[in-house]
Amino acid sequence: MPFDPAVLQPNPAARRSILTVCQAALTAVDPLAAVQNALQREGDILTVGSRRYDLNQYSRVLVVGAGKAGAPMAQAVEAVLGERVSHGLVVVKTDHGGPTDRVRIVEASHPTPSEAGVEAGREILALAGEAKEDDLVIALISGGGSALLVAPAEGLTLADLQDLTGALLACGATINEMNCLRKHCSAVKGGQLARAVAPAALVTLVLSDVIGSPLDVIASGPTVADSSTWADAWALVERYNLAGKLPRAILERLQAGLRGDIPDTPDDNDPIFATSQTVVVADNYLAAQAAQRQAQALGYNSLLLTTFLDGDAASAGRLLAALAKEVQTSGNPAPAPACLLLGGETTVQLGDRPGKGGRNQELALSAALALQGAEGVTVVSLATDGTDGPTDSAGAMADGGTVARGAALGLSAGDHLRQHNAYPYLAATHDLLQTGPTQTNVNDLLFVFVEKQAEL
Repeated sequence: MPFDPAVLQPNPAARRSILTVCQAALTAVDPLAAVQNALQREGDILTVGSRRYDLNQYSRVLVVGAGKAGAPMAQAVEAVLGERVSHGLVVVKTDHGGPTDRVRIVEASHPTPSEAGVEAGREILALAGEAKEDDLVIALISGGGSALLVAPAEGLTLADLQDLTGALLACGATINEMNCLRKHCSAVKGGQLARAVAPAALVTLVLSDVIGSPLDVIASGPTVADSSTWADAWALVERYNLAGKLPRAILERLQAGLRGDIPDTPDDNDPIFATSQTVVVADNYLAAQAAQRQAQALGYNSLLLTTFLDGDAASAGRLLAALAKEVQTSGNPAPAPACLLLGGETTVQLGDRPGKGGRNQELALSAALALQGAEGVTVVSLATDGTDGPTDSAGAMADGGTVARGAALGLSAGDHLRQHNAYPYLAATHDLLQTGPTQTNVNDLLFVFVEKQAEL
């Protein structure tokens, strides 16, 4: 089990079972296994979903990609295709690399793009541009790809994109909204990598980290048709009052796009997608189902409520606490011992109090405040990539004693929540979940565990 055992301290027996459920979810979306399952090969015939590819018809198989799960995904392609792989390049987050034979793995920073991501973007675009009509290109896309695969649009710089990312993270924009703006400031996102690959055959394998798995949002959809427009991008500038916070070059580009001076990203009608196939190999729903089965095996009445949770993290924490109280009071929507599961991705609006933490830690601390004194209840908020915000934590647990444990150390849970500073508080109370990089990424998983109370 990758979880740091320190989190077991407040209640070892119950928390050990909880971590077993969390581990089942992560195992179910292992990128290497997911890609190997998606690629079925018999001799020279490669089957991907409903399509068959005769490898003898292709001069080369090239591999490109971006995302936190890129290294194990590349390893899986090499395991299936072996020497059929000519070469390739996949960019991953720092410390998310792994050994490969034919596909080069490079690391770059996340969530703020870096020069290493720009270099990788240039190389991947160049590699895609070399593809001929008789080549097969396999693109490996996973969460984090938006920040890792960087190719500033004409007239923009890396610094412009870094400022854009910072503004979007601070304003509380959803990942869908963030990626809409990113696509319209990029030379590779929003289907533009597919444009470089055409007319070669293109197979994209996706590990989804976006609610509902909209293909054009995951890693900003570099190989799929884009459903967003210049008008959508500018509407976000207005919605979040970003006009005074974004670089002038970005604002001028968006305005030029609105006027029709710059072509929009390719849509469904673009012929470049005629030889393209995209398959989602793993997502949040798959992970949640695996966790549900494991919870049932451990004796919990397990119920998957949704994989579409979004909105404010602190509000979601209070919602999960309310669900726990409902189980204890009425036995709805499942009687104790219960495990309620939710998936999705919440947001945090930092304002002028950017403490240390992430959305999952904020959610857990908010739940802790609402659960003060409750017995037999634990709320868990887990980032499946092992990284919650700019921290080394994957999220946190919270129970009825979390606030009391902090108070005994002279800490105020309310003050830490208001300052968006959940990390130091939850570290002190031994409630942080720490796994290290999991090399997968399928959104967040949230759990409400309610133990059956002993009868008097």
